Amino acid sequence: MKAVRKRTQFSACDAATAVATNPTGHHELSQRIAALNELTAQQLRDEWRRLYRGQPPRLSRDLLIRTIAYRIQELAYGGLSEATQRKLDALAKDLKVKGSIVVTPDKSLRPGARLVREWRGKTHTVVVTEDGFEYAGKAFPSLTKIAHAITGAHWSGPRFFGLIRKPASNGQLRSDTTGSLDAAEVANG
Repeated sequence: MKAVRKRTQFSACDAATAVATNPTGHHELSQRIAALNELTAQQLRDEWRRLYRGQPPRLSRDLLIRTIAYRIQELAYGGLSEATQRKLDALAKDLKVKGSIVVTPDKSLRPGARLVREWRGKTHTVVVTEDGFEYAGKAFPSLTKIAHAITGAHWSGPRFFGLIRKPASNGQLRSDTTGSLDAAEVANG
């Protein structure tokens, strides 16, 4: 005779309410998400139906758990901003039409942001200004001109400072050898 393990059933809407109304809601939400691992495949599909109000797609158990966990958090904390949703919709449309997409970096560096890059043992600091960039006491219109001044070779300035990632041969994005950098303070490469 086979032992049947009873698994915990819970409602994601209860999790969202717990976060909104209870200071310990975050901990409770984390526990509810962790409990997804204990649900049977049928319970996961039922939870999907409650959360998404539709039939679950044919996904692996792991992806089902991840998408349900995302939805629980989305209900509790809010979803993507409208701007992000529009950008994703445009990328999906491009993918459908062209068969591939090109992701461009956010070009909104704020004046005062510092970009730091180590090149051949020397640290180079660039300050973002209202009209462009300042490096070594001189004004520059672009990061590419600064990268050329530093290296003596043609580089993509945003790539040199780690603001974009180099595409891999399979079309995916991969980290550039310079490392990924943060808009306010760029890590050394």
